[in-house]
Amino acid sequence: MIPIDDSPIVRDGKSLILAMDHGLEHGPVDFEEVPEKLDPSTVFETATHDAVTCMAVQKGIAEGYYPSYEDDVNLLLKVNGTSNLWMGEYDSAVNCSVDYAAELGADAVGFTLYGGSNHEVEMAEEFRDIQEDAREHDLPVVMWSYPRGQGLKNDTKPETISYATRLGLELGADIAKVKYPGSSEAMEHACKAAGDMKVVMSGGSKTSDYEFLSTVEAAVNAGAKGLAVGRNVWQRENPTRILDALEQVIYEEETADAALEATE
Repeated sequence: MIPIDDSPIVRDGKSLILAMDHGLEHGPVDFEEVPEKLDPSTVFETATHDAVTCMAVQKGIAEGYYPSYEDDVNLLLKVNGTSNLWMGEYDSAVNCSVDYAAELGADAVGFTLYGGSNHEVEMAEEFRDIQEDAREHDLPVVMWSYPRGQGLKNDTKPETISYATRLGLELGADIAKVKYPGSSEAMEHACKAAGDMKVVMSGGSKTSDYEFLSTVEAAVNAGAKGLAVGRNVWQRENPTRILDALEQVIYEEETADAALEATE
């Protein structure tokens, strides 16, 4: 972990990462109700919102679309990922080097680690190389810390999420993205387990505006330093409105009720 408050991916000590690695990780299903979002440029346009500190995409999307948005969007390049067609024990292919990420203009790199998978040892070794290469380029490292595997029956148990944040700290991540563990008390413990490393909440599947913002509010009040979100923003009919509300909840620490009222 290194200090990253001066990094482009941080605003006032916090981050709002707009993720669009879903095309690889989930396939076309996430775009069925919003077919226009199959065009990555539509989500890059959304990422120009002031609340968004960076956009997380895979290498091919960065190559093809980021050059048109490099003046308005900070790039978090995801260096590993695996399709939903994969049916084996949880693993994730390294598909981009840090050198190439830097060449593409990345402001940070992201890496998924499945703690508890039968492939955890190999993934941790891959993360070692990515993390150390990122240090050579002064790039922050964001870990998608997702405990999953044959030995885990519940990947959102409070102790599991606290272990997930601690894995990020111990292995040298600068931000750990984790699922919400179900309560503000559990989230607070997970943030404490992370020491001074920043923890951001995973946005997850689309829910109602109020349910989503209330969970973000609880996470921020518990010590989370922001959010990494995809579907709960770009699957909405009006992503700008939810980003306006998120800006108030995350950076101004307003309540979900106040944020929704202000954006009506």
